Amino acid sequence: MQIETLQNVPKNESKSYLRIATISSKTALCFFYIGTDNQSINLLTDSFKSGFAADDFETAKKILSSEEGSIVDAIIVDLPYNEKDIKAFYFYLKNRGLDNIPIIYNGDQLKHESSFQYDIIDDVIDLTNWQFDFYSKISFLKKSKEYNITRSQNRVKVEPEESIVKRIVDIALATLLLILLSPVFIIISLAIKFESKGPIFYNANRAGRGFKIFKFYKFRTMEVNADKKIEALAHLNQYNSAETARFFKISNDPRITRVGKFLRNTSLDELPQLFNVVKGDMSLVGNRPLPLYEAATLTTNDFVERFMAPAGMTGLWQIKKRGKSEMSIDERIELDISYARKASLLYDFWIMAKTPAAIFQKNDV
Repeated sequence: MQIETLQNVPKNESKSYLRIATISSKTALCFFYIGTDNQSINLLTDSFKSGFAADDFETAKKILSSEEGSIVDAIIVDLPYNEKDIKAFYFYLKNRGLDNIPIIYNGDQLKHESSFQYDIIDDVIDLTNWQFDFYSKISFLKKSKEYNITRSQNRVKVEPEESIVKRIVDIALATLLLILLSPVFIIISLAIKFESKGPIFYNANRAGRGFKIFKFYKFRTMEVNADKKIEALAHLNQYNSAETARFFKISNDPRITRVGKFLRNTSLDELPQLFNVVKGDMSLVGNRPLPLYEAATLTTNDFVERFMAPAGMTGLWQIKKRGKSEMSIDERIELDISYARKASLLYDFWIMAKTPAAIFQKNDV
């Protein structure tokens, strides 16, 4: 792959300022890589028709302020996470009308971060183990980003009256449930604390409506650092790993504690999501918010509809297939898309009415 130094860059800055030459056989998109890893640059140049590479945010701004910046389709950040820097960069893009460009972060740079700017970063990927179609992912992220920008700029027109009522119902019911269930929260918290060391609550980054990433709350049901054992247990995954989309769930998961098993089988581990509902991250009814490693496999036009519905505490998957180990990936996605197409306030009430009967799982999955 031929790499050209931009002609209008001062000589002493040329090492930080690269333009990748157009290659006709590549994906017809332009990437913008911010980082210093040559292996990642090679991966991107093998996947895209053209692109840019810059060592840092300040250098990147100089490219984006030129006419060259107008052709960029996605920005891929591969720098140690710094909240101040990413915020400043985002507001720079916004002020220049470039905030519709998806910002994708290399997950390797977020391993030790407990939180990051969910409203700024549109997706997190693993540049060291990338196996999906960049074109489909970026096309999906651009649609989602445009959708989210439109909703925030013109909420009254985009949000029908029924959606406003749905939000009011969510806040009212979630707040009421938090008050009524406060004694249950205390009992569960004590049980978790007495059984095993570690935090009472588990929080993780999840993708919700419009693929927006947010911090998702649950009672901790697994031993500490359970996420790090996924690869070791991959052979037990009930979902076929050969399929394009990827979910992870195993029967009789050895990472689950005794209290955790009870909480899962009774769905009591889900109660902290009421805080997500009050915050507006989720709704009482919607599609399940997905872990980023699962959501990353669904960012194509085939699945865009499932992210147009809000993330929810309960939904079609819960009332029809929850706890049934024979459910396939296709069935799960079809249920999500079906809800997104049919969503209405009356439909939500019907799902909520069916939820109590689905609370108790028959299988330990």
